[in-house]
Amino acid sequence: MQQGWVRIIAGYWRGRRLKVPDIKDLRPTPDRVRETLFNWLSPVISGARCLDLFAGSGVLGFEALSRGASYVEMVDQSAEVVNLLQNELAQFGADNANIYRAAVPDQLRPVEKKFDIVFLDPPYDAKLLLPCCHYLEEKEYLSQSAYIYLEARENIKDNDLPANWRLLKSKKAGQVHYYLVIREVS
Repeated sequence: MQQGWVRIIAGYWRGRRLKVPDIKDLRPTPDRVRETLFNWLSPVISGARCLDLFAGSGVLGFEALSRGASYVEMVDQSAEVVNLLQNELAQFGADNANIYRAAVPDQLRPVEKKFDIVFLDPPYDAKLLLPCCHYLEEKEYLSQSAYIYLEARENIKDNDLPANWRLLKSKKAGQVHYYLVIREVS
């Protein structure tokens, strides 16, 4: 049973649609927010290695690929979501992505090559956003000057994040706060 569709806004797959499964707490990032996010990332998206945690509809990962990311890894804990994303990936004919099932952050696969961009948009009630930020930093998943997208219901401040992370940009759309953070090497 499908709840609906989201479309890719720009790039190689502009206008293509992705199915959105009817799963509790799955809320695809709205077009307006994605447009702002990818405008923020436009100087660094080409050739980037991206990690999309809590992938859901996969729209952030597919949008990144569409806009020139060299590789995207998508992770979700739902078997239904993972199967759907793997089918979508096959239909798109992309071979520069990997999708797998895991409870984040505990079951994340060890990093082979560090990520330049991370999309972090967990279910709000799960209270996983800040623990995932610290996990990614402690386990060295990130390149030296990685960019991290955060989406939350509450306001986030620099001192909530790992010490070497700095908020670059923030906006609010309805009840959603969203941020672009940079990891700075000390």
